[in-house]
Amino acid sequence: MSRFRPMALRAQRRVLGAVMTVARGNPAGHEVLVDSWPHFGVVLSRRRPQEPADPGDIYANQVAVHYRDAGAWRALLGGTAALDWSGGLQLHGMQEGLHEAVREVAAAKGLLLRTYRFQALLSPGPPRAWVPVPPGLRLAPVPLAHVPLLNATWGFGGNVRSGRFLASLVQAFPSACLLDRRGRPVSWSLVDPLGCLSHGYTVPVWRGRGLSGLTLATLGRVLHAQGYPVYCGVLPDNTPSQRAVRAVGFLPQPGTLYMLVVTPGAPPAPQQ
Repeated sequence: MSRFRPMALRAQRRVLGAVMTVARGNPAGHEVLVDSWPHFGVVLSRRRPQEPADPGDIYANQVAVHYRDAGAWRALLGGTAALDWSGGLQLHGMQEGLHEAVREVAAAKGLLLRTYRFQALLSPGPPRAWVPVPPGLRLAPVPLAHVPLLNATWGFGGNVRSGRFLASLVQAFPSACLLDRRGRPVSWSLVDPLGCLSHGYTVPVWRGRGLSGLTLATLGRVLHAQGYPVYCGVLPDNTPSQRAVRAVGFLPQPGTLYMLVVTPGAPPAPQQ
């Protein structure tokens, strides 16, 4: 397999949101790599090696992969040049064979693999909210001061590393939330370094009013205006979120959107 090298940004239309964030200022410190150029078998994005990093931070250590050749992907997984397995990472992708190949490598290396399967949904145009902003609420970016609330309500969060990751998203990327009269968020949506709409949540007392769709559509229109693909991943059994994203124009896509969390031996304990 050829030595990995930075992918020319003129090829950004061949991949999705990860390349877009790199091309638009690269606030997450990622790089995009190919196995060969101009005819490549694998494209992946990862955090740049020179960026300050916590080796066990599976939140910041995100990798997105797309491949034309399953054999090239398996060859990459068997090597050490492109992926650092020592501290833990997240692998994201949608292709057949992705999960099986990672599972085999994790087993061979004695690593723990946690698999999350999401329904991918794409908005073919700018999403449209079907409810107006309710009286007493106002749209705004997520205030940094309220990241602890986001961290406490995130199903994958609740620890120091996840809080640090969410703070980085709020600081570096567009976001949308609805604030009450006291300036407290009641519903919000973020975008992650892979260009995916994520971390949406509405506090329980405000549910059932279409607010999740309102914040999602607001942020989706911002991303669409900047040229991003407007997409998200929702757990298949999360019926309220499935209903909210479809109500504002998102369409389900074929296949499974995988998030594969690989850690050395055991899940990282929540940090206090």
